[in-house]
Parts: sequence; C-alpha cells; structure tokens
Amino acid sequence: MQSWQLPEHIADILPSTARQLESAKERLLALFRVHGYELVHPPLMEYSNSLLTHIDAGLSLKTIRLVDQLSGRQLGIRADITPQVARIDAHLLSANNGINRLCYAGSVLHARPDGFLSTREPLQVGAELYGYAGVAADIELIDLMLKSLKLGDIGEVMLSLGHIGVFRALAAAAELSGKQSAQLLALMQDKDAEAVRSQVAVWHLDGMWAKAFALLPTLYGGREVLQEARAQLPDLFAVGAALDDLQAVCDAFGAQQIHIDLSEVRVDNYHTGLLYAAYGSDCHDAVARGGRYDGLGEYFGRARPATGFSFDLRTFTGRLPQSTRPPAIAVAQQDAVQAREFIEQLRAEGQCVVVDYGIESNASRDCSHRLVAQEGKWAVVKNA
Repeated sequence: MQSWQLPEHIADILPSTARQLESAKERLLALFRVHGYELVHPPLMEYSNSLLTHIDAGLSLKTIRLVDQLSGRQLGIRADITPQVARIDAHLLSANNGINRLCYAGSVLHARPDGFLSTREPLQVGAELYGYAGVAADIELIDLMLKSLKLGDIGEVMLSLGHIGVFRALAAAAELSGKQSAQLLALMQDKDAEAVRSQVAVWHLDGMWAKAFALLPTLYGGREVLQEARAQLPDLFAVGAALDDLQAVCDAFGAQQIHIDLSEVRVDNYHTGLLYAAYGSDCHDAVARGGRYDGLGEYFGRARPATGFSFDLRTFTGRLPQSTRPPAIAVAQQDAVQAREFIEQLRAEGQCVVVDYGIESNASRDCSHRLVAQEGKWAVVKNA
C-alpha cells in the first residue's frame, strides 16, 4: 500500500471545496445565532461510556475505541455529537433550569460508513433545545432545519414526519417485551404488513393489538394519514397525543410538502417522540434528521425534555454556492521586508497579500493587484 493512501470512505478536502464548506458553516452558525442558539465545542474524544455506546447498539457499532495511555480507561471517538450536548446541558450548564438553546459544528468519526457513498468522517452540524416539552419547541427546530437547508441546491424539500410514541404506546398496551418490541421494529422497516401480521400471530396477541401493529406499516402518505390513524388505531391517550403533535406540525407548515409515516422508526435508540427529516428532490436519502429525545440527560444526572436536528454538511458538497478566493495583492520578495508595515496594515483591513517568490503558485497566479514603490511610497496597482 502506498503511504499516501487514505482508509476507505476517508478523503481529503481540497481548497475550493474547503472554502465552500467553511463559508456554509459560517452562514449556518450565524443563522443559529440570530435564533438564540449558543455554540458549543464538545471534545472529539471522551471516555466511551459517556458516548452512550451502551444504550444505542447502532451508535456503539459506529464508535471507534482505544485505550487511554494516561488513565488506562477505554476512550471513544465521537460518532454523534448529540449525546455530548445532552451531557453539557445536564452537567456543565445545570445551573440553568430554564431553556438552553445549543448548536455545534464539528467532525465525527464512524467505524463503518452509513452507506456505500457515505464518508466515515461527517461534518455534523446541528441545533438542540433543552427544557421545553411542548410541540412548539419541535416546530421551532423544524423551522430552523428547513431554513438551514436553503444553503444548498437540493431541489424542492419534503418534510417527513413520524412519531415513535405511537408504536411504543401500542407495545406497552400489548405488554410486549423489550425483545419483542425490537423484533417488531425491525420488521416495520420493510413496510411488510404481512410479515408483521405473521409475527404477532405467533405471539398470540389480542386481536385488537395484532390488527393495530399490522396497520402501522400501511399508515403513510400525505396529511390524510392522521385522519385514517385516528379512525383505525386503538383509542389510547398516548396515541392521540402523538397524533395531536403531528397535526400541530402540519398546521404550522401549511405550504410545506409533508409526508407522514407512522412506522418510521429509523432513529437512534435515545429518541422518544416526534421524528422529523428533510428530503431533497435531488438527493437519494434524507439530508437532515431530528426528533425528540426527552430524558437523555438523565444518564448524566439531569433528565430534561429535548429536541433537535443535525445533518452532515459534507453531503452538500457540489450543491453549495461557489466560494471564490478573494482578490489577492502580490508583493515581490525583495520588497516584502521594506513594505512589512504597509503589508500588515492591508492584512488587518482584511485584504490578502502574498509574497511573490517568482515561482507560479495558486496565490500569485490569482493576484489581481501588485504592491509597488511609487515616488517613495507603497501603492497597490492593478496588474496590467
């Protein structure tokens, strides 16, 4: 193997793309800031038990582990920033019992890629709101998510909604074990109502619950799904509350294209309620995902209602506005020392000044102006 080769699904980011990504990240953080979200920078590496790998099997498989040479304890390289932000809210910001709005933008590392075309080093950007259990918080985050996606050319955006609370309410009422719930959730992924019906028959569930579970994979489509669900699902308080949340989101985004799927459960195990995702007409998979994860902070000492979203900014590569280099000013090497004070003044004003060593480079080739001495003074003149 050549020493310059990188691991599979790992890639360098070259200057033009790096400029696009950094420019997009700056715009996103500015957007979050004007909506009241404060930036946090969790560490890339923590003790692995702090990364919730023992709670979420999928997250555990993604987490790269190593032994800390200082403590001898097992470390993990983060595969998801959301649990880290929950730790910050529960522990480091515990003095605030009100609402915390937090945002982040940083790399995560996956032991395995999510898909054939996925990178193992996503640039995860997201926002989280802690301290309010009402659906208004979810609506705020969905609105912010949709605004965020306007930075890239992904075509018409479709908002996809689900609610894990519907399935969990049915599972609790039917007295399913944890193992049975996990097995049924796996079958729901394929939208195979017959497979679900066969499985619940093996368990000899009461007919009402068997019918409800078989119905869930068929309850997907437009806003009319909510009316169908109210008419056909058992009249449980938790089911009604979940449908009310979904209706509130639909009402809040009246002009938005919305798809509802009551068997959509492809989430991290820590999610507890409303689920949302955004799909672009030119994208093969969701470009952003989010949902409610109440109580996640309990592991860190403070259970709080929470909702948030995130996405991999690198999936927008090729879809972001072009970010051209700013015009540069060249100064000959033999003049650079004498002109140092003037050069630093230009740079302090935000102008790019590069030393021209007489060898063509990216910087000197793109220079539109040159710093020269004129009548005993330094002047910036346009290249001929």
